[in-house]
Amino acid sequence: MTVDLSAADALALRMMSLLLRPHPSTRPGTVAEVVEWFGAMQAQDLASGLWSLGARLPGRGVADVQAALERREALRTWPMRGTVHLVPPADARWMLELTGVRSLAGVATRRAQLGLTEADADRAVDVLGAALAGGGRLTRAQCLATLRAAGLGTDGQRGYHLLWFASVRGVTCVAPNIGTEQTFALLDEWAPASHRPERDEALALLAHRYVRGHGPVTDREFAGWSGLTLTDARRGLAAADDALSTVRVDGTPMYVDAALADAPRTAPDDVLALPGFDEYLLGFRDRTLMLDPAHQAAVVPGNNGIFQATVVRAGRVVGVWKRKIGRTAVTVTIQPLTTLDVAARARVEQALGRYADFLGLPARFDWLS
Repeated sequence: MTVDLSAADALALRMMSLLLRPHPSTRPGTVAEVVEWFGAMQAQDLASGLWSLGARLPGRGVADVQAALERREALRTWPMRGTVHLVPPADARWMLELTGVRSLAGVATRRAQLGLTEADADRAVDVLGAALAGGGRLTRAQCLATLRAAGLGTDGQRGYHLLWFASVRGVTCVAPNIGTEQTFALLDEWAPASHRPERDEALALLAHRYVRGHGPVTDREFAGWSGLTLTDARRGLAAADDALSTVRVDGTPMYVDAALADAPRTAPDDVLALPGFDEYLLGFRDRTLMLDPAHQAAVVPGNNGIFQATVVRAGRVVGVWKRKIGRTAVTVTIQPLTTLDVAARARVEQALGRYADFLGLPARFDWLS
């Protein structure tokens, strides 16, 4: 039987799926468990990725999350849509083979624009693989210097393209920073115990993780998030059917994790401070459930794919924020997008205070209006 849900009910379930409200069947308590829950988490901006984890692991500080990444509880690579995500190490390879390779479709055109050849790209993979062998770990600058020493151009966007290509090919991955510098390592050495499901099993696994970490969602949302064709997205959802339930949200059929089918749907009143690059918004193409279209320009200025950090109240975006980290405090500038009374502002500052606690710094607040 398909259950009818209001938009408010759907939002309450979605917040549980996204681990931003207590979930009735799980309570992930480690970085590894949170990342495995989602399957993949946006992490093109490292600071945002760290707080995405911290927001779902109350009481953990940034040093705790960084230490977990050093323990290889998760790693960063380009598993889908040409975008960096945090993924479980054991799943990195099959995700690259299932979805990451789809970003290679236009690679010949892009190489030609950059003045690179297929031989250049293959040579870069070999050079980086040899340089990192034996447990090596190189900063981005060192990787680029290694490529230049091998006669490969890295000016402009060439260097980024070659580093990306080596990771999508499953040779390298992004390791934790050394100081402020991004580093790279061999995927085989950072994820030696790789899970290798058959293709249909992989489709089902990815579909289930997306639904349980984002639902209620449609098949088109899954296709958009994963970069799969709609046909493959539907195939994965069908294969994961036993773990899913269907609901109707304002008449639209959607999928939700079966564990949430009978969950209490109390209206959310939570106030959250989320990073810009978080699954809460970036995990969906249709964001109208959480974001008023009138506020789109404030959250994504210039519609350029750069998302501002958001203040969320009762599941809806009500403001954006920026932080400036100093030696003795973090200064947070808040721009409300809706009217917030004194009590609401106090709750916003409390939510942002949790972010300051994550950094281990006191917070100072500056309201723009």
